[in-house]
Amino acid sequence: MNTLQGQISNIEVNGSITLVTTKVNNVSFTAIIIETPDTASYLVIGNTINLLFKETEVVIATGSTKNVSLQNQIKGTVKNLEKGTLLSKLTIHTAVGDIVSVITTKAVYQLDIEQDTAVTAMIKTNEISLSV
Repeated sequence: MNTLQGQISNIEVNGSITLVTTKVNNVSFTAIIIETPDTASYLVIGNTINLLFKETEVVIATGSTKNVSLQNQIKGTVKNLEKGTLLSKLTIHTAVGDIVSVITTKAVYQLDIEQDTAVTAMIKTNEISLSV
């Protein structure tokens, strides 16, 4: 499980759904949750919060990502690559710390990923959980 810590910088509420923006080392991440500041007391701008997301939910791209709808994008470099028969584990060094991704080994070959390859790690807003 990937865990990042940051401060809540923005909260947008619509009904029972909240879009929470968190700054981690000046990088913004958004998470959508089914709670509001009325039902979850930790939802306060400035509060420190943990962002959690599974390794299998980290999408990897090489090259341009300007036409991708995924809001959470962080550039980095492949620090470690463990190739398996079906799946591969990438450890990506980023401005927010190391992020781990598990993708198919076929995708590793298709994207020509090796150690030190520049990549963008992307996480959907609904795949990030928040904890205090």
